[in-house]
Amino acid sequence: MRVILFCHSLLSDWNHGNAHFLRGVVTELSARGHSVRVLEPADAWSFQNLLEEPHGTAVLNEVRTLYPRVRPERYRPDALDLEAVLDGADLVLVHEWTPPDLVRRIGEHRRDGGRFRLLFHDTHHRGVSAPDVVARQDLSQYDGVLAFGDVLRDLYLERGWAKRAWTWHEAADVRVFHPHPRNREVRDLVWIGNWGDDERTKELEAFLLEPVRTLGLTARVHGVRYPAPALRALFDAGIEYAGWLPNHRVPLAFSQARVTVHIPRRPYATQLPGIPTIRPFEALACGIPLVSAPWEDTEGLFTAGKDYLVARDGAQMRRHLSALVADREMRHAFAEAGLRTVLSRHTCAHRVEELLDICQALGMSRDMLHPLSSERVLA
Repeated sequence: MRVILFCHSLLSDWNHGNAHFLRGVVTELSARGHSVRVLEPADAWSFQNLLEEPHGTAVLNEVRTLYPRVRPERYRPDALDLEAVLDGADLVLVHEWTPPDLVRRIGEHRRDGGRFRLLFHDTHHRGVSAPDVVARQDLSQYDGVLAFGDVLRDLYLERGWAKRAWTWHEAADVRVFHPHPRNREVRDLVWIGNWGDDERTKELEAFLLEPVRTLGLTARVHGVRYPAPALRALFDAGIEYAGWLPNHRVPLAFSQARVTVHIPRRPYATQLPGIPTIRPFEALACGIPLVSAPWEDTEGLFTAGKDYLVARDGAQMRRHLSALVADREMRHAFAEAGLRTVLSRHTCAHRVEELLDICQALGMSRDMLHPLSSERVLA
């Protein structure tokens, strides 16, 4: 199968979590014998910000080495020969960060004789936070939408934004995210996350800053776009701020801490239940105990109290963190349970299987979707 993916960037994950999952999907599809071509705009803001980091060029080289099957082509919209790019494609995936004009043009190409299946991939909270923006996307020629949660899928169908929609959760790329030896635990807690444009300021105070300060934990934070007041708050709580961390280095950071936390942005906690975003998948895949701020797992992705702990308020967060930091066996039990759940249900390989099932439902042949299996049969 010849797959074309349009996205914002796979070369850079600077403040761009969508790269995490899509890198894993591209790698998995390629490993199964599919030809995958990735296109990202030359002026992608995430890529530009990566290059401005002190070691940005070195990080870019690390990414290219670690993901040998991910080789994006960088295009300029005014010079993109869309007809040539789409010629011979079997499946075209268009991520929602793609410029709306290009989203429309790809659909028009399908309308005017394109023989490929065409799917739109939505991994953002705009469906509830900016529905007018989503409604303006022209998806009339698309076969459907891959939405990263049931509630978002239902919005597309109920509001007529798409003819068909499927739930396609993000997942862990376990080729990169897996446990490292934990004999170098040099701190109690690490949190990987960007400030969040005031979408979780109060939550960070209640579920991270105050518990760390009160318990006297050793803690480190990685992320970007922290304004001066946020940096001051981290300092006052006794938390080390360590700046941006390339996503492929996160497993090592997890291996050096006893516990991590998940603090979802407000739209996910209040309006999009069932969508955990990528971080919990990756943390559990690395075998680190996780305590989450309130988040309603309406789709039963995990088992709260077994795979991870939930803190309903700051006081409960303090109790959970205190218990985990003090009890090695407790940490091991949660880490093992969370890892087992990810490996059994939530890897990029699982999501590619789901994608191929969707493609088969859209009329694509099994031989095309499973080329390596077909080769083994013929042999």
